[in-house]
Formats: sequence, C-alpha cells, structure tokens
Amino acid sequence: MRPNILFLMTDQHRWDALGSIGNWVKTPNLDRLAAEGTLFTNCITTSPVCVPARVTLATGQYPHNNGVWNHMNYRLPTGTDTWMSAIRSVGYRTSVFGKTHFSPHGTSDLRENDALLNSLGLDDVDEIAGPRASAKGMSNMIAGWQAEGLLEKYRSDFEDRFTHKQYVVRPSPLPLEHYYDVYVGQQARRYLSAYDRDEPWFCWVSWGGPHQPWDTPEPYASMYDPSLMPSPASHYDSAVRPKGRADMLLERNSINFEHGEVAAMRADYAGSVSLIDNQIGKILDIIYERGEMERTIVAFTSDHGEMNGDHGLISKGNFYDGAVRVPLILKRPDADALGVINKSPVETVDLGPSLAELAGAQLSFLQFGKSFINALDGSSHRDDALSEIDGELMLVNEEWKVALNKLGAVYMLFDRKNDPFEEHNLAGVSEYQGYKDDLRLRILERVAQSQLYRAQ
Repeated sequence: MRPNILFLMTDQHRWDALGSIGNWVKTPNLDRLAAEGTLFTNCITTSPVCVPARVTLATGQYPHNNGVWNHMNYRLPTGTDTWMSAIRSVGYRTSVFGKTHFSPHGTSDLRENDALLNSLGLDDVDEIAGPRASAKGMSNMIAGWQAEGLLEKYRSDFEDRFTHKQYVVRPSPLPLEHYYDVYVGQQARRYLSAYDRDEPWFCWVSWGGPHQPWDTPEPYASMYDPSLMPSPASHYDSAVRPKGRADMLLERNSINFEHGEVAAMRADYAGSVSLIDNQIGKILDIIYERGEMERTIVAFTSDHGEMNGDHGLISKGNFYDGAVRVPLILKRPDADALGVINKSPVETVDLGPSLAELAGAQLSFLQFGKSFINALDGSSHRDDALSEIDGELMLVNEEWKVALNKLGAVYMLFDRKNDPFEEHNLAGVSEYQGYKDDLRLRILERVAQSQLYRAQ
C-alpha cells in the first residue's frame, strides 16, 4: 500500500529557528522528526516572499518562468499542473488546512476558492489567509471569530499595530483556542482522526505563523527570556559597489530599534515557533494513535524566512539568510539512516518532485524541481541553489553567496564559511573579481537552462 504523506509548512520561518540547528528555540517535535529522518541545513527558498515562493513550490517553475516576481495579486489559473495533482492521480485523497496563497487574499472570501484548489489537486479544503489578510477577508476560521465576538477585536488590534509600530510585541486579542495557528492544527487533527477512506491520504497543514505580527498568545508569549535571544547580524561594506534591492530596503525600511526591541521580537517569534511545534506534536500523536506512523512520510519546510532585526530589517524580501534560508526536514518510515544532516544546497522547489517520487507519481509537466530522495543519506544534491525576487537573482553554494541586481551587476558577495552572519559584503572588493565573474556566469547558466520554457 502506498504511504500516507503529511506535509507540514510554516510561513516566514527562518532556518535557524529550530532546536536542532539553533540553540534559542525549543522545537522538540520537529527535532524528533529530524532525528528520525534527514535535516537539510542549506535549504533556500526560490523567492523570499510569499506569493512567488508558493507559486514556484506548487508548479515547479521559477519566477523567471512564470513572471510572478513579487508579492502581487496573482491567481494560479484553474487546472494548472501541480505535483499535488500528480499525487492525487495515483490514488491519494488530498487535503489542505491553512494557507496556500494561490489566489489574492485581500478582502476575498476564501471559501469561494475551493473549486480552484480542487482543480490544483487538493480534494478537501479549509483555507485561511495570513494573519494580516485575516483582518480583512473571510474564511471558515474568521466566521468562527465573528460568531464568538472576536473579529472586531482582532481587526482593531491589527489596525493599531500597523498604524503606529508594526513590530510592537504584545499578545493577540484572540484566546489561545481561537488563535489562527491553533485553528489550523485543530482542523488537521479532526480530519485525520476521522479519516475513514480506502485511499492513502496526503494532508498539507500550512500555518500562518510565525509570520509577523509579533502577537503570540500566552502561555507562549512569555515562554522565552528576551535577554537570552541571539544578537542580530550587522553589516559592513568595505568598498564602493553596485546597489540592489537589499540596499533599497536598508535605505527605506531600516529601523533604529530601541534597546530591547529586537530581543523582544525574537522571544515572541520563538514562542510562535514553539506554539506551532506543539500543534505538530498533537498531529503526530493522532497518526500514532491510528497506528499509521510506520507508513507515513512527513515533510516540513517554510515558504521563506524572517529578518527579525538582522541588518536593521524586519520581514523578508531580500537575499540575506534571515529571509532566504529555511528549514527542511523529510522523514520516511523505510529510511535506512536516521538523524542525517545534509549540508548540500537544496531549493524549496525540490520538495514537490521528492514527495511525488515517494508517492509513486510521475510529473509529466514541465517543471524544474529536482527530487532529493537520493540525498536523504547525506549525499550531495545540488551544486548550488537559486532564488529570485523583483527581477533580481541570487545563488548560493557551500562556500559563496552572490546576488545580481536588475542590471545584472553583482551587489552582494559573501564568504559563507568565514562570514556566516553575512556582515562583510565583498561585492566591491577588487580582489574578488574572479569569484564574482564565475558566480555571475553560473547564475546566467542556471537561468538559461529554463528560460526557453517560459510559462505561457
């Protein structure tokens, strides 16, 4: 019998916010999955912002293929080929609980999107928007808030946060049992607990957190001591160099944080991650209780990261590690090796082909993800990983990170081994011209390999 597949996904979850990687967040359930499977420590999102990251994840086509370069009002066309559809085609009952962002959120009623998600390969649907869009639109979750008299409190809290100081840290006005990340976990548990079909199941559980705002509810809001949080990365340019998107963000959005504000953000963010980890544990408990863990594949990743004060920035939308590097874990019941750490570059676009391969499905449509199943034992997967946003391109290998601006000029160059916090940009240093030329050429080669197949 084909294995069940549990796909766990968070939103804006930076790579080091795992107990098994960093030492500042408690994630015992995710750590257990890593100890029983493979943890990829060099996973790069194909775009450090929600919409293009998720569109690429589903379709296997990069922003330079599909033209979805940034956070925009985009709707995946009905019936678009996806790896979820391929998995369904080999006999799975598929479901999603939480955020997909395959259509504009805004003020829409996501309950009207079920037909779209069905056409993309997802049979049973309970979709939510992200935290900010949930203050404007409608979904089953929001209807529940409305019935409980909580919706206006939530909307008022959001308006205040983004009118005055969007990075303010205070608990959500929602009680824990109605918080959006708890809702997603609850719905997935109810579905799996009641599942009574002959087909194996594929269940995608997609949380809205730990995406900003910093509104983690108690008891998680006070779980971490801000004074114990890691310090943010700074930056230093040693020479004149071309400018790019990251520089624009630093000029326009860099924040002069007051003492303790970054630490408070990080402590709240850590609490949000732990809340989701607790929900993951409860979902895994259901699968154990059903006696299905021995035939269930579990995958975990995020769409992109969160700067959390690194380089004076919050949110995402740039090529620093805080925004572009995400966690990735895959556990399969028949694994020969346990607790494998793979440091090879991997891209989020590779997850779909990997799950499809494990399900026994063939991807007959054009896509550029590469299954990493052969790398679950720690073998090398990719030589480098590519990420894109707003017409810019970034590439990392195990030693270097390079980024090109819209004009194709190198404006970021980091020595990843000797400068792991990316505090010394070498793009303007003449001694590194050879590295810049070689890495720029490699980016152009990667794009050329798929540019002829631009999606129509």
